[in-house]
Amino acid sequence: MNALRARGLEEIERRGWERCLVVGDEHGAFPAIEIAAGRPQALAGLAIGHACLAYRRHGERAPIRLEVMSAVERLAEVDYRTYARALTQITQDAYDDETADEYIRRVPQEVALAYASAGFEGMTETEVEAKLRGLDRPLLFAKHEGCLAWTDEGFEDAVAAFPEARAVTIPQKPSVSPAFAEALREFCAGLAWDE
Repeated sequence: MNALRARGLEEIERRGWERCLVVGDEHGAFPAIEIAAGRPQALAGLAIGHACLAYRRHGERAPIRLEVMSAVERLAEVDYRTYARALTQITQDAYDDETADEYIRRVPQEVALAYASAGFEGMTETEVEAKLRGLDRPLLFAKHEGCLAWTDEGFEDAVAAFPEARAVTIPQKPSVSPAFAEALREFCAGLAWDE
């Protein structure tokens, strides 16, 4: 995750952006929060799909379903092709078979496993509420209705902790959702871009 954070911050600098919106979904939300925290003076707002306050799989009101994510990770270890194809089901058709085939072609199994191990272990059990509070910027939280991996409780807790955040519930995975794209457009229209 440190490499993703560094790359995001480098990209903001390289492009010379004085203000920007940072967006992340699912496991990409954590690096987005890290990027936002690393350059708060440039941050106009932060949008998070599958919003939650921690990336826990254990305990009361855990935001991530332990059984589902453990099964997916185990499948990636033992049958990579089936794992990639299962992404179409776990994301409820956010990825089609063509995307799964391209994923297999472009991302070798050992790379995917190393990334998951290095990245997700770093954010497991990580609390993000304090980081979000420290940003003091507008927030957009999106919930994927009926998500198999992320819990309703995780989203509910995020909304309760940040009642001023704009919250939307959409029927698809936010990163592929036209409804989330529209919510982002509306959110952006209300941000202060010239502070």
